[in-house]
Amino acid sequence: MLSQKRNNPAADFIIVGQGLAGSVLALSLIKEGYSVSVINQPHLSSSSRIAAGIWNPIVFKRLTKSWLADDLIPELISFYEYWEKEFGISFINHRHIIKPFTEEQEKNLWLKKSHDPESENVFLDPVIYEDLQIDEHYTVKQYSKVLQAGNLDVSLFLDRTKNYFKENQNYLEEEFDFDHLKINENDIIYKELTAKNIIFCEGHLVSNNPYFNWVPMKPAKGETITIHSTKLKLKENIFNKGFFILPLGNDFFKIGATYEWNELNDVPTEKGKLELIKKLNSIITSPYKIISHEAGVRPAVTDRRPVVGKHPDIKNMYVFNGLGTKAVMLAPYFAKQLVNSIKYNLAIDVEVDPTRFIKKV
Repeated sequence: MLSQKRNNPAADFIIVGQGLAGSVLALSLIKEGYSVSVINQPHLSSSSRIAAGIWNPIVFKRLTKSWLADDLIPELISFYEYWEKEFGISFINHRHIIKPFTEEQEKNLWLKKSHDPESENVFLDPVIYEDLQIDEHYTVKQYSKVLQAGNLDVSLFLDRTKNYFKENQNYLEEEFDFDHLKINENDIIYKELTAKNIIFCEGHLVSNNPYFNWVPMKPAKGETITIHSTKLKLKENIFNKGFFILPLGNDFFKIGATYEWNELNDVPTEKGKLELIKKLNSIITSPYKIISHEAGVRPAVTDRRPVVGKHPDIKNMYVFNGLGTKAVMLAPYFAKQLVNSIKYNLAIDVEVDPTRFIKKV
């Protein structure tokens, strides 16, 4: 098991935020031999903890590969499998995504895309399947599958990561107070902590960060429900028909998700719950019981690309944010890019560079 020096207030990095972005980045730094101190207040934002953690390499609207999917998928599998072995637990599930066809043109487009040698789209199963029973009264007549998809048990991953940080005495559970931050030429001081660098991974709360509040965020609130039903036939694969049904095991299923751009908080709403119930009831008639109803705010950016890199004026300050709905896919790949940039001075993808939002004179 990788470990860091104990009882040492000095660190290479202070990481602010221990959602999916902060956790993946901190572990990536630790793997490369750096020491980190993590500061996190879990009650400020719950978007990572309520997330279904699904990774999907396909854009369904056009049946094209998701941005950088060929690079993201191998990196995410390598990263999460490595830490499964380190932690001695399993938190990734390799699954197919079931995509039903309601119209002939949908099926024809799928066949065209999946058989096109120029697209090299290895994520679309070229086979059309028939008669998949979802519950006692609903059978999908024709469907196919998205390959190399799956989901991360995000809560389990975050809990185990948090325990790992605590075991190494480098976890501080409190709201970050910018009044206690002192930035020097060669180090960062925050209360009793000293570090060479600081990286902000605060999710949508970056809008309140005085050093990065110029990043144009467009966060979206999402709600999910978890149900229990002994009648649903889905056991392994994810069902997608404008919403998802994710099997959790033992007849529990997560249903999601909604999008709301105005009421940006972690409070579940009756409107959101009714929207999900309506979608679920549009395809199944079997009885089910709602076990939980959760909400969180996804940290998306206006141009729908992450924000990864150094502050334009402060050499020892970085941001790792804006991963949005694809955080499970994006985090390992761009964490590796940021670490390589720091360690080997390698370039970060220009599409995620924070300075893209600064007007050039």
